[in-house]
Amino acid sequence: MTVPRTGSGVPAPGDLAPDVTLTDTHGSPVRLSELRGEPLLLVFVPFAFSGICTGELCELRDNLTVFADAGVRLLVVSCDPVHALRAWGEQEGYTFDLLSDFWPHGAAASAYGVFDDARGRSLRGSFLVDADGVVRWAVVNPAGQARSLDGYREALTRLAPAGPR
Repeated sequence: MTVPRTGSGVPAPGDLAPDVTLTDTHGSPVRLSELRGEPLLLVFVPFAFSGICTGELCELRDNLTVFADAGVRLLVVSCDPVHALRAWGEQEGYTFDLLSDFWPHGAAASAYGVFDDARGRSLRGSFLVDADGVVRWAVVNPAGQARSLDGYREALTRLAPAGPR
């Protein structure tokens, strides 16, 4: 389900992606605006180690060439603490970035309009951001519904071919 623009608080295609700073699994800050120059796929997940989240990320792990071939860097964001994300990544063999939105709790998810205040977690939102920091595609799935790899493949077609900069 593609996210409607009006009233949702979710950045829509054509919007500048919110600039947030998150913490990677080594405790280092990662500021999204400092990653400009390469397209990003931000994947917000509710909880580390949960069944649907693990299934989604294992599918992404097993299909990383889809994103690498498109020149897209995969960033997964969760409100879990850094140590939980590191353990999860090691257990599942994730080689993409896992970023913690633990403190201030849910600040990045809030900036992207996908924070569930009642449950203290992010919703299943994904955002394809081009090299200039502009959202090209966004999707938010209801609780319990995994995102599809085919949806990501289709979204990648929305990126302009990389040319000289």
